Amino acid sequence: GSAAVSPAEIAPGTPEAPREVKIEVGDSMKFSVTRFEAKAGETLRLLLVNTGSAPKEAMGHNLVLLKAGVDAAAYANAALKAKATDYVPAERAKEVIMHTKMLGGKARDAVVFTVPAEPGEYVYVCTFPAHLQLGMKGVMVVQ
Repeated sequence: GSAAVSPAEIAPGTPEAPREVKIEVGDSMKFSVTRFEAKAGETLRLLLVNTGSAPKEAMGHNLVLLKAGVDAAAYANAALKAKATDYVPAERAKEVIMHTKMLGGKARDAVVFTVPAEPGEYVYVCTFPAHLQLGMKGVMVVQ
């Protein structure tokens, strides 16, 4: 089958406004949403909002959604060496489904992406140094 979706199959306006998942981050070192469900192949808009006040350099937050089976701790360790690219290591791009920008206080970023077709659990992490170890992770459950 073709991957294209005919207009009749989707509700009016969905290409411009896919379902949004809003996740807040801040000085508490936690994602406000640590688990959300998605349908295989759906288009999602992920909105990350940093409610904290610290500048990006002191305490930035991002959200990196990893492909199935990627070792989150190993990815975060590689990210430590990628300060120049906001702790998103270019050499591991193949392990990432999508990622937001690194956000300082009061900043936000939205990313529209296609959920993988393979059902399962996909881990997302903040790659700012030490934040994963402090518990900044969550899981997207694809059904």
